[in-house]
Amino acid sequence: MTIAHSQCVLVIETDESLANQLAFDLQEAGYEPILAHDAASGLQYCRDSQPALIVVDRMLSGESGLSLCKNIRNAGMCAPVLVMMARDTVDDRVACLEAGADDYVIKPYRSEDFLKLIRLYLKPDIDTTEQLRFGELVLDIATRRAIHNGRTIDLTMKEFELLKYLMEHPREVLTREQILENVWGYDFMGESNVIEVYIRYLRLKIEDENHKRLIQTVRGVGYVLRES
Repeated sequence: MTIAHSQCVLVIETDESLANQLAFDLQEAGYEPILAHDAASGLQYCRDSQPALIVVDRMLSGESGLSLCKNIRNAGMCAPVLVMMARDTVDDRVACLEAGADDYVIKPYRSEDFLKLIRLYLKPDIDTTEQLRFGELVLDIATRRAIHNGRTIDLTMKEFELLKYLMEHPREVLTREQILENVWGYDFMGESNVIEVYIRYLRLKIEDENHKRLIQTVRGVGYVLRES
């Protein structure tokens, strides 16, 4: 398997004109773009090139971009995924995040907004040895990895940010509104089960069958990280 450096960005886009524009802007900004024009080749590039970030158009020929996001996550890849979409409704945002995407880009394409988001997700790793600890659970800030009972766990960007927020407030009941604001940075307005989806992702990764639940649901309020 070829391991790409930290500036490699995979663009999965059916519209060749848009794909070429994205590639040009990425290259001009100092990144190394790779282009794929359908879901199958995009998934293969993910496996072979191990890109630092993946851009997926929601409307791909032959397969939904959101289905591809799910396949990327199911394959165990943790690189940030940005979805390009034409609509910006609550349902659209939620659908992207539930599919495993970290964020989204709205069409029509604007290079300045796009590159700003790319820089946000590909900013250099913090030179720090800081770790958050809660019992046997350790979160390494520099590598964005969790360690539980000696087992190293890879996390997606949003899984990392959610777990970090919970570990920064141990034993404190956090409301859904607090979590949305601090992890996703904006208010979804209305009902959304994005938090539930990501809590489920985290539980599957960090909790062992023989151990007590660490992330507990406080019905009607939110979630809390505690021992029992």
